[in-house]
Amino acid sequence: MLGLLYIVSAPSGAGKSTLVAAAIAEDPGLVLSISYTTRAPRPGEQDGREYHFVDRATFVRMLEASEFLESAEVHGNLYATSQKQIAAALDAGRDVVLEIDWQGAEQVRRAFPDAVGIFILPPSMDELRKRLVNRGQDPEPVIRKRLAAAEEEMSHAAEFDYAIVNNNFDEAKRDFLAVVRAARLRLSRQCALHPEIFDLKE
Repeated sequence: MLGLLYIVSAPSGAGKSTLVAAAIAEDPGLVLSISYTTRAPRPGEQDGREYHFVDRATFVRMLEASEFLESAEVHGNLYATSQKQIAAALDAGRDVVLEIDWQGAEQVRRAFPDAVGIFILPPSMDELRKRLVNRGQDPEPVIRKRLAAAEEEMSHAAEFDYAIVNNNFDEAKRDFLAVVRAARLRLSRQCALHPEIFDLKE
């Protein structure tokens, strides 16, 4: 039985990665897809845990070899998802969470039209700015650039199936897990899991 694919997008600073990590910790049926990126690791990040960190030349070689399901350039850095990694997890029946921007989400939907799209939003632009400043990872010019990009990213929220406003973290986590559970209860999936119940042909 193929697993489900969840596409999760959000503007930088909306709390997407923290929310996804908390949901995966609570639901053992979820597994995170580890993307490839050319950006440098942030303090505390490890290769193969948050991302597969590669140089641009390696990334381009993999791209030209058609190893990626999707790829995009965000804030001057390249990001992509391994086709082999996603296929192996889904074939094994695992439910995969894919953290990507809206551009990548668009590409993935073409390959997996049944993927569940979840968009995470900050409660306000003012709060988003506070979060970007407080995490202390970017200088002011980069923060301004991220805020400008956030407005563009948030304009694509309507392309997703679900929207979660991350104002209260615990509530947002419950909402995320509720979406996961609802997707697993889709009629098409239940029919595939329990054909003996739904096959009512004489």
